[in-house]
This record gives sequence, structure tokens and C-alpha cells, in this order.
Amino acid sequence: MEDRPGDPRRVAVVIEDDLDIRYLLEQVLTQAGFSTVSTGNGEDGVRAVLAHEPLVTTLDVSLPGIDGFEVARRIRSGSNTYIVMISAMGDEIDVLQGLEAGADDYIVKPFRPRELRARLGAMLRRPRSVVDGSDTAAVDGGPHAAVGDGPHAAVGGGQPRPELPVPGAGAEPLADAPPQPATTSASASGVAETAPGAGTPAASASEPSAVPHDPSASWVEHNGLALDPDARLAEVDGAPVELTKTEFDLIATLLESRRRVRSKADLALALRNDAYVTTHYVGDADRRNVEVHMANLRRKLGDDPNAPRFVVTVRGVGYRLTGPGDPGFAAG
Repeated sequence: MEDRPGDPRRVAVVIEDDLDIRYLLEQVLTQAGFSTVSTGNGEDGVRAVLAHEPLVTTLDVSLPGIDGFEVARRIRSGSNTYIVMISAMGDEIDVLQGLEAGADDYIVKPFRPRELRARLGAMLRRPRSVVDGSDTAAVDGGPHAAVGDGPHAAVGGGQPRPELPVPGAGAEPLADAPPQPATTSASASGVAETAPGAGTPAASASEPSAVPHDPSASWVEHNGLALDPDARLAEVDGAPVELTKTEFDLIATLLESRRRVRSKADLALALRNDAYVTTHYVGDADRRNVEVHMANLRRKLGDDPNAPRFVVTVRGVGYRLTGPGDPGFAAG
């Protein structure tokens, strides 16, 4: 292992058996302000992550001994580090396996150092939330930062979100703009907020019936799917569903957007906490990551793409929520 000087709060572990690529990654990370710890195999890499508690870990897939997928699973079982897989294996199944194993991003070799730095920067602007009982901690510049620590630590905190009504078909135009923040004024947005202990607004004939939850929680509901953005909990028909951070952020973004179509590029930027497609680079790998995460999300929610209950694919554009007229939508 080789340590390089840098801010002790910004440690990165490099798990890469190719010496040339390892050196390149060390240079990129050092220039980004990290001190680096490098290993050439998976077992040493897992030990390095547990020992140094890095903010970021880069991980190759083809490693001697245990492969990168198993390394990611072992790391994720004991660490909240951001994992970026960097591999020459670029088939969809490889990307899918990497993300399912716990990676936050997947970059195919050969990669561009500037793109890697941009992706790292985007991840660090997106605080990671860890639910621990009723408390939520966010990683924003360090593994132990608290909720509300820094300008981007909005995940897990803030005001309760309103229950989501489903407007009539065609009520929302196609758009790629980012979702508008929820308001608490029913007269301004047409969306009513349910205060703790208060009654649930009456649902129209075209809206799914709301399932009552703990009045101290803030649940957003759609056609049997319920999300508590503060506790980062998800349920389908009252049964809990385990989602990764990216999967939760993906469906939460679509719920905020209601029936407005979101493009894959738009969703990729939303997951990176970037605002506009015109000012930030979105590549094919970003769009492919959205597709993979969406496939995983649908599988966990039990959502049939041919008769979707929750999310509709708009061919050539992106995704939106279901509504009246969609095959899997059940009017309440």
C-alpha cells in the first residue's frame, strides 16, 4: 500500500491491479485533494477501506483472488464509502452486477481523467443518508457529517412532503426541467399538505386511496406505492421494500415530478444533484446507469414494464408516473 499526502479528511482507496492505471488514479485523486491508499488485490482493498474509512473508493472488477463484485459487497457490508467501479467490462450485465453489488457509479475503461473527477465531484455534492433508527446521518465531505451539515445536506431533513395527487391524463406537458420544490400552500400549487394528526384530504375518483401511516411521518403516495423521504422508507401495499440510495432518489424524483416526463439525462443530473442538462455533461454511461437503476427499481417494486403500475417508459424521452388510462393504474 502506498499513502500520499493530502487532507486527512479526504482519503481515497484505490483497488487496482494494473500498475499504470493505479498510478493514473492516484494522480487524479491527489490532484482532487485526496490522500490515497493503493492496493493491488481485493482482500487488501477491503482491509484498507475498513482501516482508513475513505470517503471514496475506486474499484476494478478483474482482480486477483476475489473479483470486484464480491469486494464491493464486502465493503458495503461495513462501510459507507462512495464506490466507483472502473472496469474494461462494459456490457449491461456487468454494469448491472456492479450497481447491485453496491457501487455508486460505474465507469468503463478507457476512461477520461477529467470525467472521473467530474463524477467524483458530483457524488460528493450528493450527501449519502444512512438511516439509524429515527436518526438520519448524511455524508457531505466526510463519513460522519450530520444532517443539515453543508449546503447540500437536504436529504433526510426538511419539511414533510405533501401527499401526491394524480392529475388527469395529459394534465402535465412534456418537459425536462428539474422538479419544482414542494410548497405548503394548497392555493398556490393545488397540492394539500397533511399536518401531523390532521385528516387526509379527500381523493378524487381518479386518485388512488391513501393508506394511513404513522402521523408523525411524512409519506408521499401513488397507486399503492408509499415513500417517507425523511426516514427514506419505501412500501408497496403496506409491505416494506429495500431500496438503494440511488433507487430511492430515482423514484422520489419521479414522485416529485408527478406526471411530467423526465428524460434519462435529466434524471442522471438529478441523481448527481446537478441542475440543468445544458450546463453539465451527460454521457451514454450516465443514461445507461439510469436504465439499469430503473430496471432494478421496477424489479423490487414488482412493476411490470408491459403494464406498469408505478412508472411508465416514454419511448425516446424518459419516464413518468402512471395515471388514468395506463394499463396498470388502478383508480381509487
